[in-house]
Amino acid sequence: MAYGLRLLPLDGAVILRAEELYRFYRSGDEEIRALRGVGLEADAGEVVLVSGPSGSGKSTLLACLGGLDDPDGGIVRVDGHRISHRPEAERAALRARLVGVLSQSGNLIEHLTVAANVDLAQLLAGRRDRGLRDELLAGLGLSAKARAWPSELSGGESARAGLAVALANRPALLLADEPTGELDRHTEGTVLRLIRERASERTAVVIASHSPAARRMADRVVELKDGRAT
Repeated sequence: MAYGLRLLPLDGAVILRAEELYRFYRSGDEEIRALRGVGLEADAGEVVLVSGPSGSGKSTLLACLGGLDDPDGGIVRVDGHRISHRPEAERAALRARLVGVLSQSGNLIEHLTVAANVDLAQLLAGRRDRGLRDELLAGLGLSAKARAWPSELSGGESARAGLAVALANRPALLLADEPTGELDRHTEGTVLRLIRERASERTAVVIASHSPAARRMADRVVELKDGRAT
């Protein structure tokens, strides 16, 4: 499956810079070393794929990059702002402004319509823009579903609605954790194409995925094994 080329040239601006990330967990007497000195950068307009077997640290890495979790060691900066080693409320505020997060599921609040989910993401970012909301929904083929509840959406529609929410704040960085794992091939292609288009508008993208289609779409692949980048 082919994906379009970037519409704009890169200017070398580093959007994401993560340095020497460590993350440890304890399970009883056992220490789990989820990340062991991982470093990662992503430029404006670049799509980076993080690959590796289950348990290699992919989801932990994305959580630290987006401020959903805090590393035990190392620094994460997004668009020049340090997002790591801050109180949770400060990380949440920075994430709302700078980062879009797309997961395999759970991207929508069930008691809000599709449009209201996008509105909430913009409200949290302090960027209420109904024009952008309508543009996103139209571009994702969801205009007719704006007033639908998440339970009324198909799997493909739900994935596209989740992407609309992730893009509602015009993020500098888009993080996608196995975003197409439960989608059919056609819908996967649609979602990946839309992510590629977002990168062309100067958003840095990091995807954790086993998908061969996502690997083909990426500009660069980082392999994780036992919490280390190879």
